[in-house]
Amino acid sequence: MLSRTADHLFWMARYIERAENTARMLDANYQLSLLPQSDEFAKSGWRAMLSISELSGAYAAEHANLTSRDVIAFMARDKNNLSSIVSCLRAARENARAVRGSITTELWESLNTTWLECQKLLADGILERDPAEFFEWVKFRSHLARGVQTGTMVRDESYYFMRLGTVIERADNTARILDVKFEMREQTGTPGGTQSLDYYHWTALLRSVSGFEVYRKVYRDVITPERVAGLLILFTDWPRSLAASLDEVREILGRVRNARSAQTERMAEQLFGDVRRGRIGEILSSGLHAYLTEFLARVNDLACCISRDFLVPLVPTEPESIAA
Repeated sequence: MLSRTADHLFWMARYIERAENTARMLDANYQLSLLPQSDEFAKSGWRAMLSISELSGAYAAEHANLTSRDVIAFMARDKNNLSSIVSCLRAARENARAVRGSITTELWESLNTTWLECQKLLADGILERDPAEFFEWVKFRSHLARGVQTGTMVRDESYYFMRLGTVIERADNTARILDVKFEMREQTGTPGGTQSLDYYHWTALLRSVSGFEVYRKVYRDVITPERVAGLLILFTDWPRSLAASLDEVREILGRVRNARSAQTERMAEQLFGDVRRGRIGEILSSGLHAYLTEFLARVNDLACCISRDFLVPLVPTEPESIAA
C-alpha cells in the first residue's frame, strides 16, 4: 500500500475517534456542571479539560473569560481549533474523500452525511439549545462509522490502518479523560466534602467512556477512584482501556510489518508490557498524573514511529497537525 493512502486512512480513523472522545469529555463536564457546586470547582473542570487537551493557550487567545458556554463552543464548533469536533469531522471527511477507492461506498456516505448533518445541526443552534443532544449525536455517528467499517471492509491493509488510527487515538484520549478527573481531585479534593457528590463525579467519568455498566459487572461494588483508574488503565477485556488499545496496536503492527518496522513493534510490545504489568496501587502511590503524562509521551512517540515506518512522517514540532 502507498504511504500516502495508508496515511489518509490512519488519520481518517483518528479524527473520527477524536471527535467522539472530545464529545465524551465535553458531555461529562457539561453534566457535572449541572450539579450543585461552587463556581470555582465548576471552572476547575473546564480548566483541567483545556489543559489536558493542550488547548489552554489557544482558548485564552480567543476568550478573556472561562465559561462553560465558551469552552463548549471552542471545542465543538470553532473551525480555528484543529481539535474541535467540527474540525475533526471535516478532516475525517477530507481524508476519506482522498482515498475513496480504498474504502466502501457505505463508509464514504456515512462520513459525508455526518459532515453535512453536523453543519446543519450547528446552524440550527443545537449547542445553545441542548449541548448533550449534540454530544450524543457525535458519539452515535462515530459508532455508526466504525460499524460500517467493520461490516463492509475487507480485512486487508486498508482496514488495519484504520483500526490502528482508532486505537492509537483511543489510548491517547482515554488517558486524557482519566487525567482530567484525577487532576481536579488533586487540586480541589472531594467537592464540598460530600461522598454523594463525589460519587456522581466518578459516575460521570465512567459514563463518559461507556464504562459504567462495565464497572458494575466487573466489581459489583461501590465506585472508588482506585477501581475506576484500574478499569481504564489495566482491564484488557474492555476495549476502551489503555491495555486493550495497546494490545490491538501491537497485534496490528504484526500484521502490517515491513522491513523498517521492527523497532516500532518492539516499542509497542514494551509499552503494552509495562502497562499490563502495572499495579494500580503502585501507579497511584507514585502519582497518576506523572504516570499518564509519561504514557501520553510514549504513545505520541509510538505514533511518530508508525508514521515514519508506514505513513507520511509527522513534523516533529507539530505531531498532531492535520495530515495533508
